[in-house]
Amino acid sequence: MTDDAITVEGVRKRYGGTRALDGLGLTVARGTVHGVLGPNGAGKTTLVRILSTLLRPDGGRVEVAGHDVVRQAREVRARIGLLGQHAALDEELGGRQNLEMFGRLHHLGARHARVRAGELLERFGLTDAGRKPVRAYSGGMRRRLDLAASLIGDRNGNGPQVLFLDEPTTGLDPRGRAEVWSAVRSLVGGGTTVVLTTQYLEEADQLADRISVVDRGRVIAGGTADELKALTGGDRIDVVLRDAALLGTVVALLPLPERDITVDPDRRLLSAPVTDRMAALSGVVRALEAAGVEAEDVALRRPTLDEVFLHLTGQDDRTKEAV
Repeated sequence: MTDDAITVEGVRKRYGGTRALDGLGLTVARGTVHGVLGPNGAGKTTLVRILSTLLRPDGGRVEVAGHDVVRQAREVRARIGLLGQHAALDEELGGRQNLEMFGRLHHLGARHARVRAGELLERFGLTDAGRKPVRAYSGGMRRRLDLAASLIGDRNGNGPQVLFLDEPTTGLDPRGRAEVWSAVRSLVGGGTTVVLTTQYLEEADQLADRISVVDRGRVIAGGTADELKALTGGDRIDVVLRDAALLGTVVALLPLPERDITVDPDRRLLSAPVTDRMAALSGVVRALEAAGVEAEDVALRRPTLDEVFLHLTGQDDRTKEAV
């Protein structure tokens, strides 16, 4: 058995005159979280639809859990779960009733559906809310229930081999997102492979073992979060001044190349890449003290995935239509 849960080679897909995927390739190791990032229209959702057998590729090869998604679609479906962007729950039914309903739709017997519903409610911390109507749930509770529903058809109770999460925390507040993240980590701890598409860069940073950045239907970069952050030039130093009027003056004072310093007047921020972290920090602090300039904050940091994302995709005027 290969160590890869997913293999994608040279996949192509067009919608009329629009090329959604253009020879995309990636591999996903078993028992890991693989993040797929990209601007709107990059092809993320199309990729998930192909991986989950909802859409046939125009060309290329795709294997999920050791089976070809075109020739062995039934075998693939028996081994995967899918959580889409929008919850597929009945608002008037309780959490337990929703899960039992999904169990019956997956051809579980009534007793088996009740047992699985109880197991999943407990697993996702929803036992006490099991009888409440879903309309009374918070956003995080709804998504945890939706995640539970995506696992209900698994007859052995261990969860699917591969789970696809297509922007699972869109619209959730920080607490709701944290609840979903915790549930995902629990699944991966049990051996499930997760493919996560998201526009929340923090989400990929928190959850993904490896990340593929997709743009215009191709993977343009891949690696761990730290490896991707290194592509933007390593560490940065940020200086936040108390007085925004001094930004221009301080640029000339700092022991850093002026061409490398970016200025954000709204945030009273000066930022620049550095190679020697501690030397840059001490040099900046000394320069500010010598000039009598008050800084609200001086900090070293790694680049964010947001900066990596913008650096790699250069996305400004992209279509807002997701494909």
